[in-house]
Amino acid sequence: MAVQRMDNIGIVVDDLDAAIAFFTELGMELEGRTKVEGRSAGSVVGFDDLRSEIAMMRVPDAPGRIELSKYHSPRAITPEPEVTPVNTLGLHRIMFAVDDLEDTLARLRPHGAELVGEVTRYEDSYLLCYLRGPSGIVLALAEQLS
Repeated sequence: MAVQRMDNIGIVVDDLDAAIAFFTELGMELEGRTKVEGRSAGSVVGFDDLRSEIAMMRVPDAPGRIELSKYHSPRAITPEPEVTPVNTLGLHRIMFAVDDLEDTLARLRPHGAELVGEVTRYEDSYLLCYLRGPSGIVLALAEQLS
């Protein structure tokens, strides 16, 4: 049996409204927002009880969704160190192809985006960067040059 598709990537955030605004500014669309709670929801993730709110963001006219989750009970935990370096084990970034990297950065900065390193030109092919967004989320942006 083979994998049929990747439905979404889940990201835990501390401020759901700020994360929605950030990904909306990136160019994603809010597909829906709902509460997820109760014993059956908690049993899926290994909690006796769960109270959370999720927002599903989607890439317009393309596959790819991000599920943003705000945990109310039990509360989300903060990793140590709080701002983990990009070589930390586990999921560490999501990459997006963008039309204009500098414009995208300018639009995301008011939403808390900060470069991890520098905007770098990879040969004559791409402009690339890593940035940190709400709740320490690390994104990579790539603008194809040719």
